[in-house]
Amino acid sequence: MPDIGHEVEPTRALPRGPAGAIAAAAERLPDPDDPAFGRLFDRFGDARVVLLGEASHGTSEFYRARAAITRWLVESRGFNIIALEADWPDAAILDAQVRNAHIHGRPAPAGEAFARFPLWMWRNREFQAFTRWLAAHNAARPRGAQVRVCGLDLYNLAASMRTVIDYLDRVDAEAAKVARARYGCLAPWAQEPAAYGRMAVSGRYAACEGAVTAMLTDLLQRRLREPDRGDEALLDAAQSARLVRDAEAYYRAMYDGGAQAWNLRDRHMFDALSAVMEARGGDAKAVVWAHNSHIGDARATEMGMVRDQLNLGQLCREAWGEQARLIGFGTHAGTVACAGDWDAAMEIRRVRPSLPDSHERQAHDAGLPRFLLDLRPGHHGPARRALWEPRPQRFIGVVYRPETERQSHYADCRLSEQFDAWVWFDETTAVTPLSAERGRHETGAEETWPFGV
Repeated sequence: MPDIGHEVEPTRALPRGPAGAIAAAAERLPDPDDPAFGRLFDRFGDARVVLLGEASHGTSEFYRARAAITRWLVESRGFNIIALEADWPDAAILDAQVRNAHIHGRPAPAGEAFARFPLWMWRNREFQAFTRWLAAHNAARPRGAQVRVCGLDLYNLAASMRTVIDYLDRVDAEAAKVARARYGCLAPWAQEPAAYGRMAVSGRYAACEGAVTAMLTDLLQRRLREPDRGDEALLDAAQSARLVRDAEAYYRAMYDGGAQAWNLRDRHMFDALSAVMEARGGDAKAVVWAHNSHIGDARATEMGMVRDQLNLGQLCREAWGEQARLIGFGTHAGTVACAGDWDAAMEIRRVRPSLPDSHERQAHDAGLPRFLLDLRPGHHGPARRALWEPRPQRFIGVVYRPETERQSHYADCRLSEQFDAWVWFDETTAVTPLSAERGRHETGAEETWPFGV
C-alpha cells in the first residue's frame, strides 16, 4: 500500500516560509487511480455539499481526482447528486443515459449532450471513464436510489426553451401556446443569445424580460399545485424556464459592465443546485464539479474584495455553513487543453511555471508531487496562517493566454479562507479529447458519447 501519511521524510529539510508550512502540513496523495486516493477525502463525507474545483477546464489530473473523490463519496457516504458546471439541458441527457431513464417522455438520444464549444470540457476520456462507472453503479440500484446528474449553468438558451414547450405540449396544450408566444421575442436569438444582449440594451426588446419571468412563475406555481412534487419532467421544465429567465437577464447584463452578469450566473447556479436538492428530499447530498473561480469563497478573493462579485462557493457557505465544503485544486506547470480565444479550436498548450510570488509557487517549493492540505479551522494552524496572506492565484478557463498570463489569469486570494482544502499536482497534463475536433461539432466516436467505443 502506498505511503499516504501526511508526514514528510525525517531526513528532508523543510523549506522556509509558507512553502515550509505547506510541506509540514501536506498529506501525500497516491495516484488518483489508486483506491486510496478517494479514501483520504472521507473527512468531508458528513457535509451536504462538497464542491470540487479545478484550476483549468482542461487538466487530466483534476478530472481524475474529482472522479476518485466523487466515487468514494457516492459509494461510502451516500452522495446522490452530481452537479456540473454545465448547461441543464445537456446534463439532463447525460443524466438519462447514466440512469437508463427517459427524458421528455422518450429514451435519451446518444451523442447530443455537450455538442457546443468548449467540446473538450466534458467530451474527454477522463470524464467518459467516470460516466461509465456511474452508469454501472446506477444499474445495480433501484431508480429511487440512483445518483442523479444535473447541470448548473445557463448558456443553452435554445434547448431550455424547447424543454419547456415540449413539456407543456404533453400536459397542457393551451399553456404551450402561451409559452410559444412568450418565448417568441427571444426565438430569433436562441442560437446567438449574445446578439440579443446587444439589442436589449437599446430597450427595443424590454418585453422579453417580463415574458420569460411570467413563464417561470407559471411553471413554479404548477409545481406547487401538482400532487406529485417529485415529477422529474416538471422539475426539468421548471428549471429550464428558470434558465431562460436568468439567461435573458445575463445576456442583457453582459453589456452593462460591472459585476452584475457574473453574479447573475453564479446565483443561477446556486438556485439550480438548491432546486435539485429540494426535489431529492431530506437525504440529498451533492458533489459539485466546477472551476475554482466558482467554488472558492469569493469573499476571500479579489472577486469579492475588489470587484463586488459573489460566487457559488460563497452562497453555499452562507446557506449551509460547515455542511458545505469547498476543495480547490492547483498546479505549477505542465500542459492544458484550451483555446486561444472563445469559440476557437482546441489546442494543447504548455502551462507556464507559476509566478514567484504566487500561492502555486509556494506549493511547488514545498517539494511534493501530489498532496492534500486540510485548511479547515483547527487543522494545521501555521499553514492556514501562511496562506491567509493575499497572493496571486492562477485561474485558467477554457481560454488560456500565456503571453499575458499575469494580467489574464491571476487574481489575489487568501487561499486558507477561500477553500476548506487544497489539492496539489505539481506537474499536470492535458485532458484527452474523445476525438479530434471537426469544426464546432465532433463526429465518429462522439455519436454514441459517453458510451461509444
